[in-house]
Amino acid sequence: MITYLKRYLRNFDYPLFFVYLALCLFGLVMIYSASMGWSVIKYGREPDYFFNKQKLNLLLAFPAFFLASIFPYKHYKSRFMMQLMLLVMFSLLFLVHIIGSGGESGSQSWIYLGFGNIQPSEIAKIIIVLYFAGIFTKKHENGTLNKLNESVGPPLVVLFFVFVSIMMETDVGNTLIISFVAISVIASSGIKFKSFAKIIGLISIVITMGLFAIYVMKDALLTPHRRGRLEAFFNPFDYEQGYGYQIVNGYIAIGSGGLKGLGLGNSNQKFGYLPEPHTDFIMAIIAEELGIFGVLFVLCGLFFIVFKAISIAISTRDPQARMIAAGIGSIIGFQTFVNLGGMLGIIPLTGVPLPFISYGGTSVIILSAAIGILMNVSMFVKHEKTK
Repeated sequence: MITYLKRYLRNFDYPLFFVYLALCLFGLVMIYSASMGWSVIKYGREPDYFFNKQKLNLLLAFPAFFLASIFPYKHYKSRFMMQLMLLVMFSLLFLVHIIGSGGESGSQSWIYLGFGNIQPSEIAKIIIVLYFAGIFTKKHENGTLNKLNESVGPPLVVLFFVFVSIMMETDVGNTLIISFVAISVIASSGIKFKSFAKIIGLISIVITMGLFAIYVMKDALLTPHRRGRLEAFFNPFDYEQGYGYQIVNGYIAIGSGGLKGLGLGNSNQKFGYLPEPHTDFIMAIIAEELGIFGVLFVLCGLFFIVFKAISIAISTRDPQARMIAAGIGSIIGFQTFVNLGGMLGIIPLTGVPLPFISYGGTSVIILSAAIGILMNVSMFVKHEKTK
């Protein structure tokens, strides 16, 4: 154990850790700034209400990071670990449809535990990465990676049920992220292009079946709120006082900031104009208060993590390490795109948080654990190079 810890400290990826830490702490500061008005006006709480809750979330997130960074990633491919992860994931996805709660959109994405909420779709992201990496690593070891008639069924069945379950919540953003992440893991497995194309075809069929199942229940799932969001996506200014209100006020916040911003704490939009500014629209407040420099700080930090994950995936000889690194990088990259795309009106709003910056317990804890796993993979790659 002592030898392992010494090797752990010797190969610790300090740049990755400090970028992760800087994003979390920056997010904490911006959550305080963005939520102070909304806490008082909307909820009648103290100005630091969401700030204090996020501090508690980080007190759980940092241990999750360190525990995940110490636990050897190779154990995730064991039969016991894969079965345990699937049991946890499907149990939570089942419970959210029974005792789940949501918001005005009619979504049912959270499970209330008494002391806080958990969002199963966030947990499903990292489990899909670890499960797919484990499955395709075993196919690689058995020499059946390009034999689609052997063992390709289970991961696609898992993906199908996860896709349908999360879509029925309905959490469109995380459904898309999980689908793209699964494809990214398979693409990095070392599979031949011809075999990969066939798997993409099968996944397309799975997604089509899932969408058909959703279509059958469209009257129950496509609530007036969701229909309004889709209409506002095409021209938010036609619905400026309705479903386009959040997007339009996000644009105003971004435009008001300009190059240098109005100064930390000086946002006008956060005082009752931009709904829930500390969640998925927090980047608009960053742009308004800190200008282009605040936005670049966040984007460069997130880009560094994605770039680091891709670099690790390219440099390792271990297929499991490669797939895990690629999968975690994909989670950060796709989630950032979905969040910013919704804020800018490139894609419909989905409520996906900005990694490490937006307020949210499950998101920051699970993403911290994901970065911890990436840290463990990074340390293995460093150790691998010294052999």
